[in-house]
Amino acid sequence: MGRLAVLRWQALSVAVAFLAWEAAVRVGLLDPLFVPAPSMVLRALPSLAAEALPRLLDTFGKTALGYAIAAAVGVPAGLLLGSRRLLHDVAMPYVVALYGVPKILILPWIALVFGIGLSTAVLSAAVFAVFPIVVLVAAGARDVDPTLVTVAVSMGATRGQIGRKVLLPAVLPSVLTGLRIAMVFAILGVLLAEMLAGHRGMGYLMQRQAMAFKAPELFASTAIVSALSVSVVLFLEHLNRRLGQWR
Repeated sequence: MGRLAVLRWQALSVAVAFLAWEAAVRVGLLDPLFVPAPSMVLRALPSLAAEALPRLLDTFGKTALGYAIAAAVGVPAGLLLGSRRLLHDVAMPYVVALYGVPKILILPWIALVFGIGLSTAVLSAAVFAVFPIVVLVAAGARDVDPTLVTVAVSMGATRGQIGRKVLLPAVLPSVLTGLRIAMVFAILGVLLAEMLAGHRGMGYLMQRQAMAFKAPELFASTAIVSALSVSVVLFLEHLNRRLGQWR
């Protein structure tokens, strides 16, 4: 089946799902107080746009800052853990254990220490995002064939050349995968921080909408955040493919 045919079937399945959703609300199977019809969500979008745009920019600005911190810490830490066996054996179990802890449990402590505002959201994004980067980059560094390094050394390559010509291309897929997954975690971290200890951003807006039982506006806000989040992840996947060709 060609790509165009797949896209047509995907579009058709989405249309059928939305029609079924609309019909379920219209005939009373779903309560519009909690699950509004798609038509109600669409009607809420224009009035929401003016309020949502500055909040959206605020949320993704904090996401970008926290994500950058996570990448700056996570990639070198992962490379270090993956290239030093003793350090890997000692520290990696703790990293994996922390990775498995639900990060939402850390949010109240972050809010308690840093208060309500920018610092809590940015730090939450960084904490949520750093662990998948560290784990995946460390795994990629551990999987580098040592023969490649040995051959490069025997040919007189310097340490910088080994890192640039051997290690970086070998580890790059793991780095890009970790960065792509980390973006999703960073967005989640900011939204949860805004809901718990924020006064700006989309998370705060969505929390207010939920408390006021504004279901159409809440669904519209969710759709806006989801669409932008998916766009960012798709861009990172495209970048992954382009850099994969370079490798």
